[in-house]
Amino acid sequence: MFNQQQILQDRYQLQHQYGRTAAGRQTWLAMDQETQEEVIIKLLAFSPQMAWEELKLFEREAQVLQALNHPRIPRYRNYFSIDQNLGGGLPWFGLVQDYIPGSSLQDLLEKGHRFTEAKVKKIAKDILKILIYLHELSPPVLHRDIKPSNLILDSSEQIYLVDFGAVQAQASVTGVTFTVVGTSGYAPLEQFWGRAVAASDLYALGATLIHLLTNTYPADLPQRDARIQFADRVSLNPYFIRWIEQMTEISLEKRIQTAREALKSLQSKKMVLLKTQNTAPQQALIPKLIRPFYSKICLNKTSETLEIYLPPKGFSKLLPMEMGCFHLLILYFIVFLIIPPFLSVFFTNLVLFLFLSSILGSSILLWIFFFIDEKTFVEFDHFQFRIFRKSRGHKYCFQSGSVGNIIGVFMEKKQSKYQVVIRTTSGTNNIGELFVAEECAWLTQEIQDWLHSR
Repeated sequence: MFNQQQILQDRYQLQHQYGRTAAGRQTWLAMDQETQEEVIIKLLAFSPQMAWEELKLFEREAQVLQALNHPRIPRYRNYFSIDQNLGGGLPWFGLVQDYIPGSSLQDLLEKGHRFTEAKVKKIAKDILKILIYLHELSPPVLHRDIKPSNLILDSSEQIYLVDFGAVQAQASVTGVTFTVVGTSGYAPLEQFWGRAVAASDLYALGATLIHLLTNTYPADLPQRDARIQFADRVSLNPYFIRWIEQMTEISLEKRIQTAREALKSLQSKKMVLLKTQNTAPQQALIPKLIRPFYSKICLNKTSETLEIYLPPKGFSKLLPMEMGCFHLLILYFIVFLIIPPFLSVFFTNLVLFLFLSSILGSSILLWIFFFIDEKTFVEFDHFQFRIFRKSRGHKYCFQSGSVGNIIGVFMEKKQSKYQVVIRTTSGTNNIGELFVAEECAWLTQEIQDWLHSR
């Protein structure tokens, strides 16, 4: 594959491989022979097994970095592709950035480094200044993966935010995103619903500060009402504890909303009075989608259950979306006028031929009659969800799972249409219908909202 001293693009000489973050990904320290400067090259192999979303995220990282200009964010340098003949039979894509000499906070933790309250406060302030820059861009840029391994401390105690592989530029907010990114323990709940906002980065920063102060991975700390319990493990200024607790509130309504607000609060030692100052409901933070006027989906929501009914689509259930009445007439002509005479060639017995052709015709009619009446049902209660189809009183294609095991509900693109996917710790469950984007986004948000309000 790639080896030390190998030169890519007739310019970048590979020196040291940092490791693979996942299959088909590599990170190298390289020498730019044109500038004689060390750089970081991130490589991604595009294989048939790889989801398109991974390549999209990689390209998005390059696009966003190219537009950023901040002294504490590695500068974008280049983006290129590598021919599959050089990449072991696969096309590769490369992203070149500035090299930041130093150690990640994760490396320091693993080496037993202890972070004082004063040092953690300085790190918090420095990262908040970076987030103010990112979040106040137009459109805002969300990092979505703040954690100790993505924070580099150099020899002069300057902190850098690196690895924008999960970045999201909110150019158009639909209330639903297509990809699930972030690291468990640092990413807040709404991010795993696919609905990250600026305050999601604040939660990740707060969880990172807890890790630095306790030297314990946040997911390994006890929780109460989904809040990380850490105060009994540290000896800190009570205000600083309360500030971190407000940064890591599980509810968006109770969490500090902006990086500028968080920095001002930390510097002034005055708590953000969200209950009196921020009276807008949580829905105002994430745009509420309206049911499309053409949708025939029925929802029945209570505090205990959510029932979804997708009515039959008739012949459109059997045929491609683009197939109109003319094509339907052609199909009818083939099935009922061409096939029976064609079969007659193989049967000399007229009675047998009539018998078999009548069975064939009846089977086709029954099949069409059965499936054009197909209805889809999705049911949630506090314990289980069920997805099944029903036609003429018969249930089939039954799926079920535990609500407690749901990681998130997302919309995913399938060819030119979209589908709703429920991801659990044991696998994925598809609603089974194909929608246009607006209807799918609305239905996905309705399910997310009900689950979140439990």
